[in-house]
Amino acid sequence: MVAGLEQRGRTTMVLRRGEQYLGTIGLMGTPRDAAAGVILRVRKLGISRMVMMSGENRRVAKAVAMQVGLDEAWGDLMPEDQVATTQRFWADQEVAMPGDGVNDAPAMAHVAVGIAMGAAGSDVALETADVALMGDDLTRLPFVIGLSRATGSIIRQNLWISLGMVALLVTATLFGLQISVAVVLHDGSPLLVVTNALRLLAYRDPTET
Repeated sequence: MVAGLEQRGRTTMVLRRGEQYLGTIGLMGTPRDAAAGVILRVRKLGISRMVMMSGENRRVAKAVAMQVGLDEAWGDLMPEDQVATTQRFWADQEVAMPGDGVNDAPAMAHVAVGIAMGAAGSDVALETADVALMGDDLTRLPFVIGLSRATGSIIRQNLWISLGMVALLVTATLFGLQISVAVVLHDGSPLLVVTNALRLLAYRDPTET
């Protein structure tokens, strides 16, 4: 009976009173209703490999992964096993890890970006994570990923704007532009940088459309 339950992706518990076995209970964690949709939206952002790490029975982890559309599932993992697994992944590519429990915290500390679920997350996970979702809403994960990419793009643009303005004004000054005009233009360049950064306020998640 135990083997049959485990083959169907159940974590088993055997009940016994004294020397008498009373029965077996099979439990299976179920994913959040929004999980499959979130994974599809994350794939639209170009993230092609998603792996679930869990302390649950390996068959349970694989069953849940298949249900929500994940690529791989690793089960029967202790916290130190999760750390080793993330380090192995990170040897080839940057890794981001969402999590909410105490057991997730060590692995989150060893990846490029740790993402904690704000409302449901443990204090340790929140302290360890680089990003905390201020609520227990998994559907905000694609927004966070997209916004972080947009922020990186804006930062690079602003660096080029700042450096380009300096180079332009230095060259123009050498060719006769008055110093006073160059100073005014230089002091006004931060306004352009700030205005460019404010575009992030209008950011919308493209996967929601």
